[in-house]
Amino acid sequence: MNTKALMSSVLLSCWVIAPASALEVKLGVLTDLSGVYADLAGEGSIQAARMAVEDFKGSERGINVTITSADHQNKPDVASSIARRWVNSDGVNAVVDVPTSSAALAVNEIVRDANALHLNSTGGTSDLTGKACSPHTVHWTYDTWSVANSTAKAVMDTGLKSWFFITADYAFGHAIERDASAFVETHGGQVLGSIRHPFPNQDFSSFLLQAQSSGAQVIGLANATSDMQNSIRQASEFGIKEGGQSLAGLLVFLPDVHAMGLQAAQGLYLTESFYWDLNDGTREWSKRFADARGGNMPSMVQAGVYASVLHYLKAVEASESTDADTVIAKMKEMPTDDPLFGQGKIREDGRKIHDMYLFQVKTPEASTGPWDYYEVVATVPAEQAFRPLDQGECPLVNN
Repeated sequence: MNTKALMSSVLLSCWVIAPASALEVKLGVLTDLSGVYADLAGEGSIQAARMAVEDFKGSERGINVTITSADHQNKPDVASSIARRWVNSDGVNAVVDVPTSSAALAVNEIVRDANALHLNSTGGTSDLTGKACSPHTVHWTYDTWSVANSTAKAVMDTGLKSWFFITADYAFGHAIERDASAFVETHGGQVLGSIRHPFPNQDFSSFLLQAQSSGAQVIGLANATSDMQNSIRQASEFGIKEGGQSLAGLLVFLPDVHAMGLQAAQGLYLTESFYWDLNDGTREWSKRFADARGGNMPSMVQAGVYASVLHYLKAVEASESTDADTVIAKMKEMPTDDPLFGQGKIREDGRKIHDMYLFQVKTPEASTGPWDYYEVVATVPAEQAFRPLDQGECPLVNN
């Protein structure tokens, strides 16, 4: 063999056996680290993302994954600024978590035409898969349609038909009041009125008095976290339950019940997509989470961060790409499967589909220990748990 042929053979051999360079993936957990959603998302969401990266074992798959994080302070302009810098300058491939519906909608617009995805777990508005749907957004854990419809149905099944809403005055509150009102009115109930309060708020006395004077059988709390907790505590001070009116928390998280205590929260109906004590898979993962978080059990949205990141990384591996269009197409093509939500899928509108659960908060006497708060009342099958695909007005859907 001449010298030229020998060199060609050596170069070809080196090219064939050289390992491929690792795929670089950067995740940005955009969350609330200092405000009303810090307990249910916050540092716990960052921990959940870390656990997903650890369990994926990217280094064994030729994928290097790094995580950055930031506090958006529940302000849409701050969320937009951070997300824009991340995806345009810092190489972030997916923006994760994003509490507060107004902030979620703002990030939704940032990623719409960017080479990045939005994996939303905490923002509630069903508009994310409705009129505002984006080809680069996946809405994972719950939405205002799913929790409003399931909880309103449970309450109305008890024979209570007339409602008055106390609503947080921002995108989430408006959406959940809209979705709950639509259910009530189309199922033979009546909405007697509503009133909106600032977000966040401390004093609910005037709002509760107006709800009380409406004579409605049910006072629907279209708010969340500290607003919802304060509403329930102050309703107790006004003797609203003793006066014959019922309270319906349209979005209640496990950390809310923990903060209020079973004495105040007992008997509440609520809808979630995850609970730490559902099965062996949820218990094992939740114990790992709690060990890293000072004994605090995960909220459903922290579980959603874990599951959405894990599915995203599986899609990156399967598509051998971080291109946003390529990866989200693979995410929608591949069935979802994880120990927290089980099997599911992502629809063309970006809605992640899985079972939801109607819970009732236990009495103090029925609880066997810390974080033993829920009884399962009913399982809402995945295909019934979320708004029908043809009713969301998402431009991505071919009806």
